[in-house]
Amino acid sequence: MTQTTDLTAIADALRRHDRFLVVTHENPDGDALGSMLAVTLALRQLGKDAVMYLPGATPLPREYVFMPLDELVREAPADAGERVLLAVDCAKAERIGDPDAVPRATLVLDIDHHHDNTRFGDVNLIVADASSTGEVLRDVFAELGVELTPELAEPLYIALVTDTGRFQYANTTPKALRLAAELVDAGADIHAVFQQVYESVEFAKLKLLARALGRAEVLEGGRIVVSHLLRSDFAEAGAAEPYSEGIIDYLRAVQGAELAVLVREQLSESAHKHKGSLRSSIDELDVSAIARRFGGGGHRQAAGFSTDLPLEEIVEQIREGFLAQRAASRA
Repeated sequence: MTQTTDLTAIADALRRHDRFLVVTHENPDGDALGSMLAVTLALRQLGKDAVMYLPGATPLPREYVFMPLDELVREAPADAGERVLLAVDCAKAERIGDPDAVPRATLVLDIDHHHDNTRFGDVNLIVADASSTGEVLRDVFAELGVELTPELAEPLYIALVTDTGRFQYANTTPKALRLAAELVDAGADIHAVFQQVYESVEFAKLKLLARALGRAEVLEGGRIVVSHLLRSDFAEAGAAEPYSEGIIDYLRAVQGAELAVLVREQLSESAHKHKGSLRSSIDELDVSAIARRFGGGGHRQAAGFSTDLPLEEIVEQIREGFLAQRAASRA
């Protein structure tokens, strides 16, 4: 199926139906939350009934609390089975965080930009070369004739600016930069977004960062930089679980590093013991392939996973995956 056909099919499904349950992946980032809010506002502009649903009680990352997400529900609404399930920025059904979300839905729509998306929807729009799911949604909105209001432009901008690393990552394409200009023209307040997302760091997060940097070590002659966080680190720093977001970018910035790794113990006893984040600094290294060793996934240069394996084995498997890819690239 061509990408154009996928876009048409998604737009037709959104036109045909009137009630939606909008979801994204657990532990949401800026693209996930921005896309969820933007598509909800767009659907309501079209006269649709849309509910945002994020399962669980884990608080949202501190840097996104300024977003107008007061209507976000943390438990499935009573009529969830009667609504179309619309998943945005979610590569796998299990990452929604509610195992019943897909089975109980009569129709599932999947809009994403992860190249390893499993296409779990009845209708899928997966644009692997898009900078963000927010970018994909902008094309959907244009197809639907949705007006790009300031309220709609700002969450799309949040999706775009965070997933491109403030327009520094390799996914910062000409199309992404043109979209940024369009969103600013439409009323996105880029200064306010920058202050809230990047200049509202709580002291507890700095203390957590200090612990991660203090444990950082290099492997393979400096080509791999790895660190880890313990549950006790969060407690002693007074930090919530989302405070670990962004720490890996400091590891990725080390000179000569091709792969950055952060492994942390999860605070929830019901979750897998460890959560891993991977970042690549070179095009030849696909970290999503390494993440899939643990049942995870993501982008070529940014991926994650959860596992119950001990830390030493996690690091060794990551090192083996790294060496295998580098050897293959030289063959």
